[in-house]
Amino acid sequence: MPEDNTVFVGKKPTMNYVLAVVTQFNSGSKEIVIKARGRAISRAVDVAEIVRHRFVSEAKVTDIKINTESLSTEEGPEVNVSSIEIYMTK
Repeated sequence: MPEDNTVFVGKKPTMNYVLAVVTQFNSGSKEIVIKARGRAISRAVDVAEIVRHRFVSEAKVTDIKINTESLSTEEGPEVNVSSIEIYMTK
């Protein structure tokens, strides 16, 4: 079960995730975690930067964690996928 302060970034437009993060901050959350894997990593970085520079100027990136996860596929062997977690506080 995902935590309330976590935004998972995927294939939707960037502004959808920006809105989710800003909504979390406006509802009283002090820390937000933006998570993404694979090709969505660059979108997650964009989300954090747009939130910081355009919407919540007092938000700061406090930590960034990178990782490699092994995923099993239906076709055969496991595939390594990069992941990122961006921690933001207000």
